Amino acid sequence: MTRPGRRAWLRNAARGAGSLVLLLGARELAFGASIVAVRVWPASDYTRVTIESDTVLTARHFMADNPHRVVIDVQGLELSPELREIVGKVKSNDPFIAGVRVGQNQPRVVRIVFDLKQPTDPQVFALEPVAAYQHRLVFDLYPTTERDPLLALIQEKASEDLGRRPPDAATPADRAASAMNDALGEFIGKIERPGALPPASPASRASEPAPAPARGTTERLIVIALDPGHGGEDPGAIGPGGLREKDVVLAVAQRLRERINMHPNMRAFLTRDADFFVPLQDRVRKARRVQADLFISIHADAFLTPQARGASVFALSQSGATSAAARWIANKENAADIVGGASIRHRDETVTRALLDMSTTAQIRDSLRLANEVLSDIGRVGRLHRGQVEQAGFAVLKAPDIPSILVETAFISNPEEEGKLRDPQYQGQLVAALMSGITRYFAKNPPLARNRTL
Repeated sequence: MTRPGRRAWLRNAARGAGSLVLLLGARELAFGASIVAVRVWPASDYTRVTIESDTVLTARHFMADNPHRVVIDVQGLELSPELREIVGKVKSNDPFIAGVRVGQNQPRVVRIVFDLKQPTDPQVFALEPVAAYQHRLVFDLYPTTERDPLLALIQEKASEDLGRRPPDAATPADRAASAMNDALGEFIGKIERPGALPPASPASRASEPAPAPARGTTERLIVIALDPGHGGEDPGAIGPGGLREKDVVLAVAQRLRERINMHPNMRAFLTRDADFFVPLQDRVRKARRVQADLFISIHADAFLTPQARGASVFALSQSGATSAAARWIANKENAADIVGGASIRHRDETVTRALLDMSTTAQIRDSLRLANEVLSDIGRVGRLHRGQVEQAGFAVLKAPDIPSILVETAFISNPEEEGKLRDPQYQGQLVAALMSGITRYFAKNPPLARNRTL
């Protein structure tokens, strides 16, 4: 080949290589994993940060003091605009993260530093692809001292009582301290010791029957644990119009909490009060820690076809599901930990097995009583999927000492029922039916004295 011919060949080869570079684009040429999304889920219980990528990521972390911070080195990664988004996704009201910094620490190693508002116990773990997610690297920042849910419930009640106290001649600080102490003492007393049950308020008396006193029983403040299903990384079922199960069940639970708290001898506790994920075992543990008298898990499921419709109420079964549909729904709900992503701290098989194998015949009997009362009232609001309570092995219903039910409010996969679930008026009717079933249950089954060690 002559020298001019060689130069022409090199020019053509270079043009071809340049074309190949342009065709590949920046994503294909990137060195290391590609980031799909970065998500931050702040909550009072813990804050979760998730990095989703197209390949497996590994990380190591260590703690540093003055100020408190956690340092995480992510392997196999180059700094990218998608990863830098984590800085803007941390909000000022995050309970745990004060700020975040991200940079290229070494080739293919990105360092993420979380400046902390309080000491934390970080859990860093990877999740395999599942549902709509690719590979996820998860950072869960838990407080070193776990929040006491019963104390939080007492403080919430005391704050509300404080707001209702009439002004007097004392200073604002004196009034606040005195009212808070009075409210705390009153609330604790109602929980721990027998006493006369106050009559229902006119508002609640007009909308549902009040619990009737029964001779020979102990009447006291009733605590009801409400469990909005899914949350955070786990959206639950999604309707054809885009309504997410985790959103609508939280809205229903919050409205039911308001309705319950209007009743002078009842108090509601939510296993989650915002959009964050709670592992199944933790939902049960939270209910037991507040010494709940009832546990009601609220869902809005989807089926394989849009024709499925109607509400259902489930109780626990120790001897198999009462129908194939009940078993299918239970398996779906029990898979929430896989989608939501539970860290190693929630995978103590010994503890889980001990908790979930302690369910008693008495608990199932009382759960069925509650389920029948609730099913009867929900049937007056809309269509029922089946006209009887069903049973299956739902993990979230296995508290050994708390009557527990799971309510599928409707099939969100049905376009008509998705529209109802989106309607605030229908949500109000559903809440009224649930409240009516709860109060009628206690009218027939007054609460007993507490004798429980949690």
